[in-house]
Amino acid sequence: MTAHSSLDAKLDKLVRRHAELSDALGDPALAGSEVAALSKEYSDLTPVVESIAALRRAQAELAELAPLAEDGGDPEMRALAQAELQAVKARLPALEQSVMLMLLPKDEADERNVILELRAGTGGEEAALFAAALFRMYQRYATQRGWRFEVMDVSETGLGGFKEAIASISGRDVFHRLKFESGVHRVQRVPETEASGRIHTSASTVAVLPEAEEVDIHIDEKDLRIDVFRSSGPGGQSVNTTDSAVRITHLPTGLVVSQQDEKSQHKNKAKALKVLRARLYERERQARAAERAASRRSQVGSGDRSERIRTYNFPQGRATDHRINLTLYKIDKVLNGEALDEFIDALLAEDQAARLAEVE
Repeated sequence: MTAHSSLDAKLDKLVRRHAELSDALGDPALAGSEVAALSKEYSDLTPVVESIAALRRAQAELAELAPLAEDGGDPEMRALAQAELQAVKARLPALEQSVMLMLLPKDEADERNVILELRAGTGGEEAALFAAALFRMYQRYATQRGWRFEVMDVSETGLGGFKEAIASISGRDVFHRLKFESGVHRVQRVPETEASGRIHTSASTVAVLPEAEEVDIHIDEKDLRIDVFRSSGPGGQSVNTTDSAVRITHLPTGLVVSQQDEKSQHKNKAKALKVLRARLYERERQARAAERAASRRSQVGSGDRSERIRTYNFPQGRATDHRINLTLYKIDKVLNGEALDEFIDALLAEDQAARLAEVE
């Protein structure tokens, strides 16, 4: 069987399944849970089937026009057929690519909400100030997209910088759009405290973790060590007379999560477990991805937190993404969240191109 006929068979199967689902959803005897599952599958398949139909209409037009364009009898008819044939041929690659993109396996985490974690890296107070700027960038970007941005925990330096900050972001396609933000973000600028005007380089680490449900990750209570202590710092000043802060250690992995943002110990524990679950889920996800792609990596990077992905150069007013060699001379708009989509859209396109190349 040729690759072409194999693809056609796959497309036929999807079209048949869509028709089966349409018939099944008309059955009044279906239970509510079955209706929900079938409806989701049907709505997911609908745009795929519409793309297949558009492709096949163009292929049918091509087959009809080809003989007319070669020998249409009447010269005027032949010229018309030739013009239409060229127009259909010009549309065909985009239609084919649209179908191929829809056939690519989806990242099961794409539709999930995320836990965003930022940590100041090398560079002392300057790195902490940059971490705070990045945190605000994602907060503004979330607002622009209509997402909910909830600050979960912030460890401040006292000079406006963040040693560490954690937030929960929820909305449509949050992980899909933010997943390539994980890694080391580097800043080059003259600190306000620098009398000689020398440019300093510092860095902050960003981790974007898909939020996990309890059904995704089961955490056994006996694997946890839970310590309670008094809250301190800006997040805990109003509650520092009670042991409301929580530190959870996951003994099998050594992962440690602290939470002191809430006045209630119970709420802090729930938030800490939410972060721990996301970190454990991401570990599993990365392990599966490494198995599937042991010999190759997507060109946009692995999402490894130690990988330097972007540099923000203030003296030159530019932000550069090193994975796709894209430089934007609008650093203020990037840090305001306004121009972040230009990086994100380019990264998603590069990822699609890399995955298409593997399929073909």
